Amino acid sequence: MPEKVCKFQGQCYHKLKRSCLRRGALFQDPFFPPSAESLFYKRTPPPGLMWKRPRVRETDCELIQFGLDVWFCSGQELLAHPRSLAWMRVIPDHAEQEWHPKRPDLYAGIFHFRFWRLGQWTDVVVDDRLPVSEDGALLFCRSATPREFWSALLEKAYAKLNGCYEALEGGNTAEALVDFTGGISEPLNLNQEELIQHADQRKMLFQTLAHAHSHKALITCSIRQVESVLDCGLIKGHAYGVTAFKKLRMSETLNGMCTATRLHMVRMRNPWGTADWTGVWSLGSPQWQQLSRREREKMGLVVRDVGEFWMEFEDFCRYFTDMVVCRLAEKSLLWPQTHWREVCCQGAWTYRQIDRRSRCGGCINHRDTFLYNPQFLFELTGDGAEVLICLQQEDKRMKRREGSGENLPIGFEVLRVEVNRVCRVQCLYEQAASSVYMDSRSVTLRVTLGPGRYIILPTTFLPGATGRFLLRFFSHSHVRLRELKEELPAPSLWQCCFPEPSAVTTVHLLKASGLSHPKQTAPDVYAVIRCEEDSVRTTIFKKDGSPEFNTKAIFYSRNPKSKISIENGNLLEQPGVMCFAQG
Repeated sequence: MPEKVCKFQGQCYHKLKRSCLRRGALFQDPFFPPSAESLFYKRTPPPGLMWKRPRVRETDCELIQFGLDVWFCSGQELLAHPRSLAWMRVIPDHAEQEWHPKRPDLYAGIFHFRFWRLGQWTDVVVDDRLPVSEDGALLFCRSATPREFWSALLEKAYAKLNGCYEALEGGNTAEALVDFTGGISEPLNLNQEELIQHADQRKMLFQTLAHAHSHKALITCSIRQVESVLDCGLIKGHAYGVTAFKKLRMSETLNGMCTATRLHMVRMRNPWGTADWTGVWSLGSPQWQQLSRREREKMGLVVRDVGEFWMEFEDFCRYFTDMVVCRLAEKSLLWPQTHWREVCCQGAWTYRQIDRRSRCGGCINHRDTFLYNPQFLFELTGDGAEVLICLQQEDKRMKRREGSGENLPIGFEVLRVEVNRVCRVQCLYEQAASSVYMDSRSVTLRVTLGPGRYIILPTTFLPGATGRFLLRFFSHSHVRLRELKEELPAPSLWQCCFPEPSAVTTVHLLKASGLSHPKQTAPDVYAVIRCEEDSVRTTIFKKDGSPEFNTKAIFYSRNPKSKISIENGNLLEQPGVMCFAQG
């Protein structure tokens, strides 16, 4: 099923283009005019600034060409492959938007791009009027080839979405990758000292990155600190794209170059189009000179695009300090199990005068109000799973012109709750995981959890802060994520005839012992916890005489004196059975 696309400011690209073609006029965007307000909200435009259209003649203009110098440098890797799925999402109808030399009458000076924002794709329409300086050069993003304008048009659409060009300042690679792909960006801080000293950690990181790249993840890396050039040619404060990983066996040719039995290589790309690296395996280095072109192709050590270069992964770990891995997820039932599967929920931190109806209780430090926050339930079966949880708040750059637009410090807690819970928690439970709190647009946590039910509480750091958010949950299996809104479970039809619950009891079944004689084979066992008409059954433990149940259950009873029983399958009458529980 096609994804729903939101039309930014209600503009429909196809209707607007048809109207322009009928009138024989080039499109002029009324919502993003060629004015100072479209450029800056604080600064004054430079003298001599003009807005100009590309010269639309066959010999002068090539709108859809690549070799980009995109300011949000992660985007150049995304758009470097014109037939990729992500390329077609960001630039829909790319063939229809192209300049056709034989049909100049079909050109209307209108383009559209799509960006992913808070759970949906947003279609942004722009005209082709671009800001240029007094000497005629593009003021902002420009391509290395003067006749290419695609990157500048893409940047203009992104600026329109965010209010103006100045609002784009202070963005980061992780956010740009999410906006271009709808994927999940996971920032990684590289511990250079540990990676250099421990080859096993370096190997594990290489395998993780190579696996992610093989599943279409987009990867960028950078060297922390302000922009400056290192002796090895790499640039601090500059984002590079990672385009390939290779693990090579040492051949006779390579044995003289390296003492290791295997060579781990990574291919980088500088979006500026220059190969900066001057170390081992750099362009013109002795390592390349000892390999023929045929040997390079056979080993897969090829350079595909301008600005690409190879380096050993050990050197990579020695210099680079930060990485962003943007993984693509899918909601399709046919998506391979090796890929991440996504479920998501929209939510909001809201404030009301009646405290318990507020949904902005602040972080767990504020214990009196923490549980007022929105609560989302999910369940893991089997042996548990590794999951990736991302909390993303509404982008506020559009509001910078008004003097606001700052991100809220956000984070989330994961609580392990009873296996039969269906309503909001009222007291603190076992803390299974916790994210950091940051004033960034999104916060991500990767964690391995055991089987059971869990509650995610997305929060702002301080109580009373309001705003919209998107909670995204990624796993390799089918997981349902839903918000809990009721304080008590809804009664069934037949329960409506009985009094409302008057007592709430939580039982924590820890373990059992003595389920088999020492000389006998232990049976398959499970436990059943009962209270009035409700019951909870644990999983089956195969041939285990002392099972660790570690199961929590909650019961809402009409009679405070109702008994709670724990039955151990069909072995209840077996002598020596002991169950340990907390209530």
